Amino acid sequence: MPDIIKINSTKIGLGETVNLNLNIARLPTHTIIDLPVKIVRAATDGPVLLLTGGLHGDEINGIEIIRRILTHNFNVLEKGTIIAVPLVNIYGFIQNVRGVPDGKDINRSFPGKKTGSLANLVAYTLMAEIIPHIDIGIDFHTGGASRANYPQLRCTFDIEKNIELANAFSPPVILHSTLIEKSFRKAAFKKKKHILVYETGESLRFDEFGIDLGVKGTLRLMKHLDMIKSAQEPEYVTDVYDKSSWLRAKYAGLFKPKIKLGDIVEKRQLLGWITDPFGQENFKVISIGRGRVIGLNNNPIIHKGDALIHLAINQ
Repeated sequence: MPDIIKINSTKIGLGETVNLNLNIARLPTHTIIDLPVKIVRAATDGPVLLLTGGLHGDEINGIEIIRRILTHNFNVLEKGTIIAVPLVNIYGFIQNVRGVPDGKDINRSFPGKKTGSLANLVAYTLMAEIIPHIDIGIDFHTGGASRANYPQLRCTFDIEKNIELANAFSPPVILHSTLIEKSFRKAAFKKKKHILVYETGESLRFDEFGIDLGVKGTLRLMKHLDMIKSAQEPEYVTDVYDKSSWLRAKYAGLFKPKIKLGDIVEKRQLLGWITDPFGQENFKVISIGRGRVIGLNNNPIIHKGDALIHLAINQ
């Protein structure tokens, strides 16, 4: 990385901390919507780490993880640079929704284009202004639609560098996840950048357990990259899984789980019940194999085909 980097016409030298805004568009009220970015550079050159949160506007745990890293003196760097975009989807955040006003998903709009939809424009801005300067990134997400995620890091095991970075982060669960077309992760990889996805909790809810692990994992990764001197070692063993599967409701009714997030379950174990409101029906939910509960539907009212329990399993 050169001694001076330039983002949105702003020059940032070694040892500098700069806050800047990337213009996106404006609301019908003429209110300007900018994308706030914070750049923290050590006096010594080194890796450039991107931290992004709120790509989906209702997923707030990542926003809090990055906020804590930036405000609790965790980001005192020995070398390298942090580029932090705590809240990517300003529009969705304002409305407490996943996408932008036209309903499109930014994370299925990469690499974007300047003259496309609003989701395309946000994606294009990240790819044009931020991605060229980074080496590695962590994109923070949560579950959605009342579905909570156990703290987990998703990356593709086909890329050796991804595995190295995931092990350095040391979350409770590392899950193989292929690169999805038009996603932020795949668009960045095409530019030879490595993005890991950290998932914890559910939309519009703070998950203190997962937020704390997200902060500590990020610091461990920074230590691995020699960006900081020290980081707390994990108090657990990381489980690695090469696939996952959602158990879906075979019947409509009221879902009552007998397990909780993070539990290890065995094949054919009873995981919960589906009952009806009238006391006439009672159906078992049975595990399809041995694995770990990494996702759970917290909405008791379910329809046939709804996702109930997300199991991480090994083939």
